[in-house]
Amino acid sequence: MTDSNTPVISSTGLFTPENSISNEELVASFNSYVDLHNRDNAEAIAAGNVEELQHSSVEFIEKASGIKSRFVLSKDPILDPETMCPRLPERPNEEISILAEIGVKAAKQALESAGRKPEDVDAVLCACSNLQRAYPAIAVEIQDALGMEDGFGFDMNVACSSATFGIQTAADYIRSGSAKSVLVINPEICSGHLNWRDRDSHFIFGDVATAILIEAKDIAPDKHWEIIGTKLKTQFSNNIRNNFGFLNRTHPESRDEDDKLFIQEGRKVFKEVVPMVANMIVEQAERFGLESSDLRRLWLHQANAGMNRLIAQRVLGHEANDDESPTVLDTYANTSSAGSIIAFHKHSEDLSDGDIGLICSFGAGYSAGTVFIRKNG
Repeated sequence: MTDSNTPVISSTGLFTPENSISNEELVASFNSYVDLHNRDNAEAIAAGNVEELQHSSVEFIEKASGIKSRFVLSKDPILDPETMCPRLPERPNEEISILAEIGVKAAKQALESAGRKPEDVDAVLCACSNLQRAYPAIAVEIQDALGMEDGFGFDMNVACSSATFGIQTAADYIRSGSAKSVLVINPEICSGHLNWRDRDSHFIFGDVATAILIEAKDIAPDKHWEIIGTKLKTQFSNNIRNNFGFLNRTHPESRDEDDKLFIQEGRKVFKEVVPMVANMIVEQAERFGLESSDLRRLWLHQANAGMNRLIAQRVLGHEANDDESPTVLDTYANTSSAGSIIAFHKHSEDLSDGDIGLICSFGAGYSAGTVFIRKNG
């Protein structure tokens, strides 16, 4: 493979919302809601017709997930026991959409870091777990907002693996010669699909946007990450789902609003996904002739601290330290497809020329993606 069709990661970008919600703030809000619910439904609860809700706690959240806080675009409405949902006013069609807006901010940072102008880019892939609308594509809107008069863009959704699936898609464009420079953008407003009144999941998600610039090696900056190889995998499971969609209006008699938000069978997901992902990583490493000791750093999907600990241990053969498998889960929470990219963005500059690492995602689908990379420069 020549340098003209060897794909590399030239740069990344990150947009972080200004507002953060601590576990203490979240628990106080949730427990106030629980008290109101139990008080207003006291007679029905006593009669066994309504379930009595239980308080959450900081200790429960941190033990279950490792999450300590999360960034959100709309803080006060989430913490209001009467609302408990973000409020993002609908914009007129003449204004940029909120999903495109945060995607553009991450994209501009990635372009600036690589010394690129928008007109240098051939394609934009908007890869995320929840798209604001069906059409026109958010990617095309981002393309327009960046001032790209040529090229193309499209949206793709593989839930938490959208970024790694987007990286392979972009890399394939480079390998085939169809493009020289591709932006993969992951705007994740996860607060919008989270049920903030569900004790088992109200703490999981946060909002963010990331961007990855994939380019041919012959035009990339001196310092870049060569993509050694990628692997994608899907396996159908209903254990993580979100049933919100345009067909909801075709059955108006349905009033199960919780079913239209994020739902998961957490224990089943943990038990099934950990071995699937660990085996996938090990098999791919062997395919590329890599030993576990060759992997300098793992940038794993930031969904659950326990899952990452077990996956890293199975891959490396020992319990990983923070340097080998850095986390951003504690401050960003689960940001779906963006999680592993945030970890890479924040914890990759210190590696040396020739160091090998792995970006890995896993989530709903089930879906999983691995991107083995080697630092150059």
